This record gives sequence, structure tokens and C-alpha cells, in this order.
Amino acid sequence: MKVRLSLQEVATGVTKKFKVKKDVTCSHCHGSGAEGGSGTETCPTCHGQGVVVKTVRTMLGMMQTQTECPTCHGEGSVIKNKCHECSGSGIVKGEEVVEINIPAGVAEGMVVNVQGKGNAGPRQGTNGNIQVLVEEEPNDTFIRDEQDVIYNLLLDFPTATLGDEIEIPTIEGTKVKIKIEPGTQPGKTLRLRGKGLPAVQGYGTGKGDLVVNVSVYIPTTLSKDEKAMVEKMRGSDNFKGDAETKKSIFERFKNYFN
Repeated sequence: MKVRLSLQEVATGVTKKFKVKKDVTCSHCHGSGAEGGSGTETCPTCHGQGVVVKTVRTMLGMMQTQTECPTCHGEGSVIKNKCHECSGSGIVKGEEVVEINIPAGVAEGMVVNVQGKGNAGPRQGTNGNIQVLVEEEPNDTFIRDEQDVIYNLLLDFPTATLGDEIEIPTIEGTKVKIKIEPGTQPGKTLRLRGKGLPAVQGYGTGKGDLVVNVSVYIPTTLSKDEKAMVEKMRGSDNFKGDAETKKSIFERFKNYFN
């Protein structure tokens, strides 16, 4: 089976209900395969051995091969009077509502094995399993990077320049306040420890981080007054960038291509 999960469901874990078409225990014979409790008798083909032996003549002489009995399929006994509902198999086609618990932290392509919820076993045998393939729905707010989640924060120019305290979303659906320092540069990253995704059971420990990637919005159109203010600022040395800032930007640019 396949299940599509939102990033929020991945973060917290979720229980899903599915109506599954599968082999179920025959209600008429309760899975025994026998009509009216008629029971079983020794297989007449293999005489209870569960296997048959064939002898064939070859160029190397007489050869014996041993195979599963085609009548009792290796059980050594056959049903005296087969159930008219399931023809002696103990199972019929049906459907069942199954609850599947998906643990927190799963990722695209992982398979969750749900024991005992698959097809019913023939004649009261062991039930099979359901294997659930995980698919992740695209998220419009966050980008997943293993246990970390990345949020792209777009600041306006005044906030990046003057600093402020702003709210950003989290994967749990709540908001958290972060401090923007005066003079925050585009490309700066802020890391909120433990605000990412938990490790899936058996594949690590702890939680990842929420990584905030800062961008600064530069307007493409200005009014006459706004343009005059920007022209005035352009003449100030503070708006030209110091050597340390230019070096930092160059290093980020160089590392990007390396």
C-alpha cells in the first residue's frame, strides 16, 4: 500500500485508517476449511508423508526426486468434507478496515511493515503483513533536508538594516519569535535547535533543526520620493559595504561553486 503524508504528519506521526481488500477468514467454517466440523483424514496420495517420490530412468541410471504432495500440499492430511464457502481453503475474499500507525520522522521511500494485518493464512494459518510505502506531499513553506527543515525568510530592506523581532512558522503549525540583528546580510542563516524533524525509530536519535535562510527584498519600482531617499543614501559610505562584508560575500559565492 501507499500512504501520502504531509510534513506536519511526518513531524508528529499519524494513525491512518484504510479499507483493505484482502483474504479474510471464512466465517462459515471459522477458517478450518471443513464443512460442519468434519475434520481431516490421511492423504491418500502421500499416505501422510506430505511428499511424493518419483523414480525416473536416465542415462546415469535410476534417479529419485522428492516433491511436495500435489493433493495435500505437504500437510499429510486432507479435509473429509470441504467447506462449501471457501472450498476447503479456510479463506475468502473480503475487506477490512485497518488502522496503521506511522511513526514520526519517516521519509520518502521508507516502508512501514504492519505485522499480522495482511492476508489471512489458509486453514487458520498465520496472517501475512501489510507493507506501507511512504510518500511525502510537497510543502509550500518548508524544504526538508533529512532531519532539518529549511525556511526561506524574506526581509524588507528596513528590517534587515535596523533589526527587529519577528515571527516565523514552525512545522508543528505554531509560530516562534526570532531576533533579526541590525545589518543582517542576505544569505545569513539562523539555526533554531530542536525545531526540525525527529529521527525515525531505529534510525538515529534527537530532532533536527529549523534552518532560517535570510533573503532581502529589493523593490523593483519606486515612487519619486522613495527614489530621492535612495539616491540620498547612495552617497553615504555606510551603504557601500565595508571590506569585511565584501570578503564574506565573496567567500559565500566561492563556496557555492566549490
